[in-house]
Amino acid sequence: MKRLRGKIITKINNRIIITVLLILIQIAFMVSGVYIFADYSRGISAALAVLSFLMSLYIIRRDDSSSYKMIWLLVMGAFPILGGLMYIFMGNKRPAKKLREKIDRQIKEEAVWLGKDSDIISHMDKRSGLLSAYISKYGGYPVCENTEAEYFPCGEEMFEVMLSELEKAERFIFMEYFIIGYGEMWSAVLKILEKKAKNGVDVRIIYDDMGCMGLLPSDYPAHLAKKGIKVIPFNRFVPVVSAVMNHRDHRKILDIDGNTAFTGGINISDEYINKEERFGYWKDTALMIKGDGVMNFTVMFAQMWNALSPDKIDCEKCRPTYMPNSRMKGFFQPYSDSPLDNEQLGENVYIDILNQAEDYVYIFTPYLVIDDRMIAALGLAAKRGVDVRIVTPGIPDKKPIFRVTRSYYQVLIEEGVRIYEYTPGFLHAKSYVSDDKRAVVGSINMDFRSLYLHFECGVFMSSNDEDKPLPAVMALKEDCLRVFEQSKEIMPDESRWFSRSLIDAILRALGPLI
Repeated sequence: MKRLRGKIITKINNRIIITVLLILIQIAFMVSGVYIFADYSRGISAALAVLSFLMSLYIIRRDDSSSYKMIWLLVMGAFPILGGLMYIFMGNKRPAKKLREKIDRQIKEEAVWLGKDSDIISHMDKRSGLLSAYISKYGGYPVCENTEAEYFPCGEEMFEVMLSELEKAERFIFMEYFIIGYGEMWSAVLKILEKKAKNGVDVRIIYDDMGCMGLLPSDYPAHLAKKGIKVIPFNRFVPVVSAVMNHRDHRKILDIDGNTAFTGGINISDEYINKEERFGYWKDTALMIKGDGVMNFTVMFAQMWNALSPDKIDCEKCRPTYMPNSRMKGFFQPYSDSPLDNEQLGENVYIDILNQAEDYVYIFTPYLVIDDRMIAALGLAAKRGVDVRIVTPGIPDKKPIFRVTRSYYQVLIEEGVRIYEYTPGFLHAKSYVSDDKRAVVGSINMDFRSLYLHFECGVFMSSNDEDKPLPAVMALKEDCLRVFEQSKEIMPDESRWFSRSLIDAILRALGPLI
């Protein structure tokens, strides 16, 4: 076993080294080539400057985030010879045309397996119903009843239940994760997957190739295929300078027999269950749902799988067979956000929760790289008297992004938002809870990549019954209150020091690209 692990680590390291070297060579060749030709000919230099000017006009005209526009306009101004070409190669936020067409086609084909929610929406309170109608119309995923949920405040608690549920699988296991890494967590999961595959259970895995580049060798799908497990690495990483590599599958989905689904911030790697300490205590959250709402996740996975593989999933055979014992008086809406369109669904759901809030909105996010729309929504809610609190990590995993995160503290605190840093370690959770009525748990960070570039997912939960709110919503609220006590609140005087340096200003400007 140790010998095999050593060979795998060697393969991973070789892949990383070769990839980094190829990209650096391309960048050096591109930059030097452009400036050599520009120096050689004034005509070429003028043409490249005109291209940058035209790209600047194109950027201004595009319906994009103002932050994203700003950084590219700064690039054009700083590098008038190179800027236009940089935008052509790296500035497009939409996935490659071929990938878009494949996924778009499957989204339309598999949509027939999703239920209709017009009757359910009519039973919801008006504001939550309007948000669910928006998610259904622009995201494609209906709101469901006959669903129950359990909230997990940490990876360790979720993991034990996950293993137990995996052991119950009889028909299929679908897994879609940004990260799968060697260790105790993956070994325990893989042991069950192997056993289930041998017993005829349909086991399929999608993992993000870039997310796993430093964790899995490039031939890992073939290794798992020998065990009867079907695997697709999403958007295979090619060491070519291109915006195509911007678009990653950041979703976290485990779907068991169409009856049970897990989602949240937790990937399959030891730090997520604190078997390995990297940045202090790793604080994350997850949600398990059972019942009708799981079909949304089943179709979500099938859309992605069927777009990437000829071995199609038949959703007719994946319908849920489990009915909750007691019908909860609540509504559950698993949904996906995609960079295939110009609809910022994930961000809009968050903003609408802020706009609806009357008493409080409590937020967990590991990264805070937000645009003017989100800043305005957070600030307006706080100015209306809503108790808006955001918790970010106390120990960061990526120091440059942590500095960008801190650069937003001052403006938000001045607007009345309360900011906390989780002192025990790294907070990786992504969740909103508001007024004991509404909540979202999923994979969607409050940063540019999650909100604009990645495939993401979450579950919107809502309830009409003020006297009997959903247990999962209240469990999330109680978790927030515990975390506030463990965290340090950032005071106004302290926040002013987090964005005073030139480096912080540069990182803040580069925020949409990192």
